[in-house]
Amino acid sequence: MPSQQVLQQKIVEVEEIAQLLEQHKIVGIASLQKVRAPQLQEFKKNLAGKVHMRVIKNTLMKRAIEDRKQKSELKKLENHLTGPNLFMFTDLNPFKLVLLLQKGKVKTTAKAGDEAAFDVVIPAGNTGQPPGPIISQLNAVGLATRIESGSVWINRDTLVVKEGETISKRLAVVLSKLGIKPVEAGLIMKVAYDDGLIIAEERLKIDLDEVKQNLEKAQVDAFALSLGSAYPTRDNAQVLIQVAHREAYTLGVNAAIPTSETIADLIRKAHAEMLSLSSSLSTLEEKAVPPEATEKR
Repeated sequence: MPSQQVLQQKIVEVEEIAQLLEQHKIVGIASLQKVRAPQLQEFKKNLAGKVHMRVIKNTLMKRAIEDRKQKSELKKLENHLTGPNLFMFTDLNPFKLVLLLQKGKVKTTAKAGDEAAFDVVIPAGNTGQPPGPIISQLNAVGLATRIESGSVWINRDTLVVKEGETISKRLAVVLSKLGIKPVEAGLIMKVAYDDGLIIAEERLKIDLDEVKQNLEKAQVDAFALSLGSAYPTRDNAQVLIQVAHREAYTLGVNAAIPTSETIADLIRKAHAEMLSLSSSLSTLEEKAVPPEATEKR
């Protein structure tokens, strides 16, 4: 009887999974390795209303996928159903979902072997710990201490581990006692199903700074191309008019076409040319006078 009850529960769960697959366009799979229960609850809380998260056995997910004949592309997810997984059902763009997961990282206490998410500097000051074994523990990780007013104090700001370095068991104990959380835990999408398209982890990674730079460069290049080809748009219309006006003005001056705008420059140009011509004529006249005539004078 118990086995029959378990079987019925599995059938109900497969039906629920099938409904989720039908209701949402996006299915994401994230590994649950190194993700602790409190962190998972925090992720679910942060994404409530946007993403339905559920821990599902891979065998049950495979069964539900096989029942979705109209979504045959889902079967490609079976290659990624290894290890403990968290399944995310949503209608959000998968790349936006990845960004939300990145922003949703939570800081947590360290365990031996964890990597520091940032440079960890323990500040000088009162640790709030009474004298005792804590003194030798602090000293063992390079922290100079003193006892003051019945508490253990750290003498100076001290860098105990750099970003990316492995945290030792001894340091993990000290950081935990001091209430410092140097590890960032997050969910990393292994793969996403997007309405028939399978997107692997490496293609889901986004460098926002690089994307922004590429968009800015593309906008600058497109603007320059539109000006060079005189292709009018809402963004370049004013600049095109300014360029056309400047070229028309230059043409009017060079062709000596008098207008209300060019007349002043035409007069100045004519005056300058007259002075240049007058100077040239004076020089020619001086060269034309014989030396004897100059001596007689």
